[in-house]
Parts: sequence; structure tokens; C-alpha cells
Amino acid sequence: MTTPAAQTDKKTNSTSPSPLPKAPHLLSPEDVARALSTDPEGLSDEQASSKLTTYGRNELEDGGGPSAIRIFIKQVVNAMMLVLILAMIVTFVIKSWISAGVVVAVVTEKTMESLRTLSSPTARVVRTSQTKVIVTAELVPGDVVELKVGDTIPADIRLIECMNFETDEALLTGESLPVVKEAAIIFKEDQNVGVGDRLNLAYSSATVTKGRAKGYVYATGMNTEIGHIARSLKGKSSRFRRPVPEESGKVTVGAYVRAAFGTIKDTVFRFLGLNVGTPLQRKLSKLALILFAIAVIFAIIVLAANDFSNNSEVIIYAVATALSMIPASLVVVLTITMSMGTKRMVKRNVIVRNMNALESLGAVTNVCSDKTGTITQGKMVAKRAYIPAYGTFTVDDIRDPMNPTDGNITFSTLSPVDADDRMRGDDRVEPIKVSDVANHTKIPAFESFLRVASLCNLATVHQGPNGQWAARGDPTEIGIQVFASRFRFSREAQLVSTAAQATEASSSETVTPSGEHEKQWVQLAEFPFDSDVKRMSVIFRRLSGGSDVVFMKGAVERILNACTLIRTKEGDVPITEQHKTDILANMEVLAGEGLRVLALALREWTEQVEEWRAYPRENVEKEMTFLGLIGLYDPPRPESYASVKKCHQAGITVHMLTGDHKATAQAIAQQVGIIPKALYKVPRHILKAVVMTAAEFDQLSDDEVDALPILPLVLARCAPQTKVRMVNALHRRGCFVAMTGDGVNDSPSLKEADVGIAMGTGSDVAKGAADIVLTDDNFASILNAIEEGRRIFDNLKKFVLHILAENVCQGCALLIGLAFKDTTGLSVFPLSPVEVMWIILITSGFPDFGLGMIRATPDVMTRPPHDRRRGVFTIEVLLDIAVYGLWMSALCLSSFVLVVYAWGSDDLGNNCNSEYNASCDTVFRARATTFTCLTWFALFLAWEMIDLRRSFFRMQPGSKNYFTQWAIDAWKEKFLFWSIIFGFVTIFPIIYIPVLNRKVFAHTGISWEWGIVFVEALLFFLGVEAWKWAKRVWARHYLKDDVAHDPENDLEAGGAFSRYTTVMTTDTVGSTNEKGRKGLGKK
Repeated sequence: MTTPAAQTDKKTNSTSPSPLPKAPHLLSPEDVARALSTDPEGLSDEQASSKLTTYGRNELEDGGGPSAIRIFIKQVVNAMMLVLILAMIVTFVIKSWISAGVVVAVVTEKTMESLRTLSSPTARVVRTSQTKVIVTAELVPGDVVELKVGDTIPADIRLIECMNFETDEALLTGESLPVVKEAAIIFKEDQNVGVGDRLNLAYSSATVTKGRAKGYVYATGMNTEIGHIARSLKGKSSRFRRPVPEESGKVTVGAYVRAAFGTIKDTVFRFLGLNVGTPLQRKLSKLALILFAIAVIFAIIVLAANDFSNNSEVIIYAVATALSMIPASLVVVLTITMSMGTKRMVKRNVIVRNMNALESLGAVTNVCSDKTGTITQGKMVAKRAYIPAYGTFTVDDIRDPMNPTDGNITFSTLSPVDADDRMRGDDRVEPIKVSDVANHTKIPAFESFLRVASLCNLATVHQGPNGQWAARGDPTEIGIQVFASRFRFSREAQLVSTAAQATEASSSETVTPSGEHEKQWVQLAEFPFDSDVKRMSVIFRRLSGGSDVVFMKGAVERILNACTLIRTKEGDVPITEQHKTDILANMEVLAGEGLRVLALALREWTEQVEEWRAYPRENVEKEMTFLGLIGLYDPPRPESYASVKKCHQAGITVHMLTGDHKATAQAIAQQVGIIPKALYKVPRHILKAVVMTAAEFDQLSDDEVDALPILPLVLARCAPQTKVRMVNALHRRGCFVAMTGDGVNDSPSLKEADVGIAMGTGSDVAKGAADIVLTDDNFASILNAIEEGRRIFDNLKKFVLHILAENVCQGCALLIGLAFKDTTGLSVFPLSPVEVMWIILITSGFPDFGLGMIRATPDVMTRPPHDRRRGVFTIEVLLDIAVYGLWMSALCLSSFVLVVYAWGSDDLGNNCNSEYNASCDTVFRARATTFTCLTWFALFLAWEMIDLRRSFFRMQPGSKNYFTQWAIDAWKEKFLFWSIIFGFVTIFPIIYIPVLNRKVFAHTGISWEWGIVFVEALLFFLGVEAWKWAKRVWARHYLKDDVAHDPENDLEAGGAFSRYTTVMTTDTVGSTNEKGRKGLGKK
């Protein structure tokens, strides 16, 4: 690949394709931008596409991937293949070339390359003035990247803007402490600065630990610093255990012995599949060991029944019996089914990072979800603003949440509480429509309110060249910024963007009048929002004179705790408990409307601070003046209510854990159906448990939490540590928990949960701790993931049942067939080894793939979650394997007996296991009949497995197509349909083509025997349908938990919570709590 220029870095000794005239840490941001043909507004899509072609994808090389030989060894060398390999060796030794060749075909079929699904990391870039989230691999030099806490830096970046920005570069430099970055620094060539000291650069794979930043990408892929290290480390990984030294540092002989034995153990377990793969794959590897033991026992039984004869026919019979117990396609079908499942999930906006999640999702009993952006749209609209010194503004009729000119603004001098009281009375006061915003911005109290709203805010709002309004930033801050922009108080209209401009403006003789808000503010410091303190503060300097000012916004309670003054119509007065009570009452009114309520405050700052970076924020965030409240509405997603309802119908309890106020959280939870609207039916002490704040929950001990009648369905003002406690409390009740999160602090709860769910727009640290990632941050996608998880689990159960039932059938048929002795006293097998392997490989293989891909059954989301402890092998599945296997075996043996003894010559011939002769005609015809019957049974059983309980002829109970619905259902699953048709078609050449039938398969063509086949097929269907009918009857009468309970209906009507919706006269609270612990949340 040709590159524009090349530059050698002395520190890394590598040549990096780059258009930069010299090392980036020696250049100013402006020089880097010119060299990369970019600017702070970002590249255009056309430029990015061109640069991607020039510089390649932003990916580290992986050494070219696994070789074909490695893939072959990985797939062949495992316990499931052990019997097949041994069988191949034995059949070659006894010179049974046909059997050996087919075994080789089975082995070759098993060498399919395993598919893997990787979640592509993402980066936030600015392109054509728009913030976009793109796949990290598509980053190119010149891209403008935005970074925040928790992000993994996607490429090497020259910083152009920093605010309290620190990164963890331990992976690159070994430095354990975070590195403080400075964008303004420009190093000189004679300084010889090392990689770890280049403070104006941020390196790929480092993690942002504090603050925020923006910068230009100057190196990608293998040209990054981490890429140079990756290149030097290729091929250095080892599977050998290293000896562990003693405390003194000495490595003893015993340490080497333990390391050697540990390595041998790891190798053996890896060979057996006991320490690799998902839990289900490990469980199936254990099954393979059991089947291997059974296969050996069966082979010994065959040899013993024939007096341990070394006759090749006896050995072939033993091999055939052993092979009959090996589900050869199981591992391949499992791998492909799970891989196809991950691809289907991607189409439903779910990326699977941990394959264990595919098995776990179907067992989820409780989902703990965030509110903002997941249950709601994440498009905040500031609808109410209350300024105690002035009045209340209301914004309605908003169609475009980004457009500050859209909507109607009204004003009332009343507070929300007073307006709410008057609305209930006869003296209602109608608000006044705001036609000229300038009349209101002249009011000093409201001007200060707007200034805090716009400057204590990182979001930007602007109008594009096409007239469309766009915004960049956090949804909450965008909503507040749009509100300020409605009154012409946008951040851009007031902020001096750079220190150079600030210096130039301050030295100018022209001073902006204080009554206007042209660009006259420069930012000095920022204390970002933190989930623990729940507030954000910034310090600004006004260039027109006066002291510096601290602007603050955050949760109402946290702001009130930092305030000593309140701005009223009478001026700034000391804040009293009555003031706080009034403010909280107004907040309750706004929160009751479903609004997220924040408070705004400010203070004058006179202290001189040389270095803000290490300055304690608690020294700044005190003695504030309270200005007012702003209420933002985040409308629920249209699909949230239906998704929550479907979760309830599936027996899944939904908990909402949010940082919002209790009243806001309760209002939204009722709108989307997490809690019922009829809460008035619930006694107060129960209602207290349904909706709680984190403070109330955290005050309880674990025993007190366990004594609650119900764990909270809504947790407001939730902190990260509260999420962890909630997960642990659910685990103590036997629940299987899925938890959502997006921030760095959410990582502990994501790891603690059984299924961690990260948001696509969340931090890279959260994504790294999660099992799945939602690309659209939508609660409905969680439901999609659970539904897909249940479908995959059901399909795994179906094809495992199909495979093992056939193994039971073949094994029993061959063992019982030992009773068929020829004139020489040797057993005559009713199925030849090649017939057995053909059914294993072809007849079962393709339908098994089809069963792995069939769509979900209609009741998949009305059943309770499956029991993860039992997994695939439930009692029902084990019984099905035994019943179907024995029934098919009985039918196969009966067909053999009928052909030989009922209408045949009663003669089993001589040496009929190895070749055809005149005395073997009856045996060969009986064997062909048995083979045909078993083939039909295997194919029909695949259709019957579409639904494990419903009749194949009536899988849609509500359908009026009484006689044709089965054909419609069969045709819906097209891969399965054509796999079965293929199995039918291949029977005829196998039976009738000369040489192939007698020499290879050891059977011959049949004629009148087809009548037996058809009768046997009818009996097969009668037996399977009778067993399914018996299961349905049993389920209706004895399986009371077979249909999921709906927690919401339970609370509003009967079920688990009906005891709480009636007046209790004799029950004590203690007995009620004990009952509650046995109710919702119990798996």
C-alpha cells in the first residue's frame, strides 16, 4: 500500500505511514489539522472513505488467523470423535475398506471451521459537524474523536481540547497511575520526550479515567503505539503452565512438576472439551464421555455374545454397535446453531459478546433496566422551568426537540404548587403566551437562570446549512440547552472558546455592557457530573469585569444541600427549611407529571486558584445561591409498554433502576406498565416496597431486604452500589438476573448479574463487563434478546432430543439383534455399519441443522423461564429420548422379523454380514426394510420435534385449516423441509443401484416390503402422537407452573399478590413478609 509519507519514530523504531511533517507531539493542533486536511468540524464522508482506502482499517493484525491444520486438529481432536477414530482404525486393520472410508467421511464432516462472533467496538466522531457513532475499525487519520470517562481510546490521537482529562496507559507504558493530559502543550525536538511523557497525545487502547477530551486521529491500526507492541508480540502465547516460585522467589523441582502435571491436565481436559466452550458445550462433552463408555460396553457385549470371536464380521458388528451411540453431528450442529443465533441477534440490535449469554437469556427471571434512553426515548425536552424570584415557564406543542424555535411558550407568575391548587379550585389562572422573549430575559433572576442553564452544560445546538436543527451532547443537557436557546442564551452566543481569544478580548479597550450576553465568558475549570455526587459545576470568568462565577446544576436534593441562599422576588435571602419544603413540594408536582427535575444554582468566586486540576470540588460546591428548577420530559418509547407487557406474560419481572426522582420514576413506570396504575388497591406498607429510593433501600440490612414482601419494582435516585445490592438480593431469592448499564460505575453490577447488558452508546468499560450489547439502547431489544435466547435453547433441546433418540433406537436394535444367529452361530446385524453411519451423517445431519434454525413456537414467550440448573436435559426430554428411541427400535426390529420370519424363508443365511450370496437374499431384503423404516422414522421425527407437545397435525390450535395446517407448518421451515425431502430421495438410489446396495450398504432392493414400511410409518405417528397427547393431559392436570405468571396481573387481580390487595385482619406484618418472600422474584 502506498502512503503519502513515512516517518520514523526513534522510540518505537518503526516506520508509520503518515502525512505529518514531524512527530505529532511536536506540532500544534492547527498544524496537525492542516497536515491531515481536517478541522474541528470533522471530515466529510467522502474524505473519510478516501482515507480508509489509503490507510486501511483501524485494526490490529491477528497473525493471519488460524491455519487449516490447526482448525482440523481443533475439530477432530475431541472426545466426541474418539470412537469414530478408533472405529476407523479397527475397520482398516480388518480390511473393511467400505466401512473405514465412510468413517473418514464422518471425521472430515466434523472439521468445519467454528464460527465466532465479535462485537465491534465503536467511537464517537464528528463528521460534517455531526456527532456520529461508527465502528472503530472505520476510523481514519483526520477524524475528530470525542472522548469521555470509561471510553477506550480507539486510535492514537493529538488532543485539541481537554477538561480534567486523564488516561490509564498501563497497557502501553506500565505506569500504574493515570496520566494527566494537556492539549495546549507543544514539545520541542530537542526535548527527546518519551512515549509516556507526551501529554498532548492519547494512545489507542488506553482507558479514559477522568474528564473529557477531543482530538485528531493521526495513526490507526498497526501504526499506533499499541500496534508496534502487538507486532513484536506475535506468536508468543503459550498453553504451558509456568512454575510458581515460593515466597523467597526460588523455583523448586516440585514447582516444575506441578506445572508439568497442570499442563498435562489442561491438555487432556481441552482434548475432552471439559474446560473450553460454553457450559452447554462442556456438558455435551461430558455426555460424549458417557456415550464413549456406553459404546465400549456395547462393543464388549457384542463380542461376548459371539464368544469373543476374532471373526471380521463380529468385529464389524461391534464397531457398528459402538458407532450407533455416537451423535456425530452434535458438536457441529451446536456450534452452527449458536453462531446463527448470534447473527440473528445482530439483526435485532443485539451483539453477543459472551456465548454463555445465548444459554442464559432463556433463564432470565428478572430484568433490572435503566430508564433514560432505554425505556424512554432519550430525547429530553425541557417543558417546565420554575424560578422562585419570577414565575413558571411552560413549553408545549413541541414537534422537533432539537429546534429552539419550535413550540409554544407560556408564563405564569404562580409556582407549580399554586397553579396545581388553583386548577382544582374555581380561581384558575390561565398562563400568558410569551410572544417576545426579550421582555423576560431582562429580569435579572431569569437571566442568571438561563446563563447557568447554557454554560453549566456541554451540549451544543446549531442550525445546519439545510435549515435543519442538530445538537451534540448528552440528551439531558441538550434539552436544557435548547430551552436556553429559546431565549437566545445559547452556549455559543456567550462563550469565548479559546484561551487565546480570552486573552485578546480581555486586553481590548472595548468592554461588553453587562446587560448584554455577547461572547464574554471563558471557562476556567469543570467538575463533571458524577453518579455519586449527582451534580456538575463549572467556573467561568466574565471578561467585562467582576468576579469569577461558579455555575451548578444537578439533583434537587444535592443542590439544596450545597445552597445557603435562595434568589427570591425580594432578592437573595438565607435559605430556610420552609424554603426547602416549598422547593421540594414544587419538585413533587413537576415529577408527578413524569418530568425529570434538576436544580440550578450559582455563586461568586473570589479565591485565586493556580491549579484547578487538584482543587477539591467540595471547596467549590458550597455556599451556593438557589435559582430554580427545570423539568425535562423524556417520553417513553412507543414500544416500551408492549415490551414490558410481553415480559410480564413471559414470567419476567421488570425492575426500573433510575437516577431520577421517586415521583418521576413512578410516573414513567406506570406509563410503561412496570407497576400497575391501580396502586390504590395495595396497602401502604406493600406500596413502600414497590417504589423505593436508593437511600431507603440502602438503609436496610440484608435480612431486612430479604424480609420485604416484594423487592422494589422501581428504585429511584439509584447509585451504582445500589444496583449491586439489588442483584445480590434477587440472587438470594433464587432469581436469574439481567442488568443494564452504560457507565463505568455500572461495571460491578454488570459483572454481578447473570446476564450483563450494556448500551451501545455507553462506555467501553461497561461494554467490556457485559455479556451482550444493545446497539439501539432500546428496552424492546432486551425482549428480543430473551425471545431469541429462548428460541435457541428450545432448538438446542429439539435437535439434541432428535439425535439421542436415534442413538437409543440404533443401539437397542443392534443389541437386541444379537439374538439373530446364522448357521455358523454368529450374530447377523439388522443394520449394517455403513447404514448406521449413513443415518448418523446424512439422514440425521441435515434435519438436525434444520431443527437448529426453526422459528420460535407460538408459546415461547408465554412459558416461564427455563431452569438453568437442569439445562437441556429436563425430565421431559430424557423421557422423550427413551420413549421415542425404544418405540422406533421396536418398530425397526419388528420390520426385520416380519420380513425374515413372517413372510420370508426363516433362514439368516451364512456370512451375511460381509458379502451377498444366494443364502443372504432374505436377510439383505429385511435389512433394507429396516434401514428404510429407520430413515423414515428419523425424518418424520424431525417434523414431530418442531413442537415437543403439540400434535404435528395441529400445531396451530386456532387454525381452521383442519386437514392442511400440518403441510403449511412443514413448508414454513424450508431448510428443514428440503432436508427431509433430500433424505427421502436418497433412499431410492441407496436401495436400488446395483453394487452400491449390496457391496457398500449390505442390503438389496425391496418390493412388497414397502407395505411393511408404510404400516410401520403409520404406527410410528400413532405412537408419537399418543405420547404427546399423554404429555398434554399431564401438563394440564399437574404442571401448574407451565404457563408463566404475569406479575402485573398478579398485583392488580389474583395470584402472587392477591393477598396484599385485600384488607388483612388477622395476618401480622411478619407473616405477610414471609408469604411475600415466597411470591414474586422466587424462581
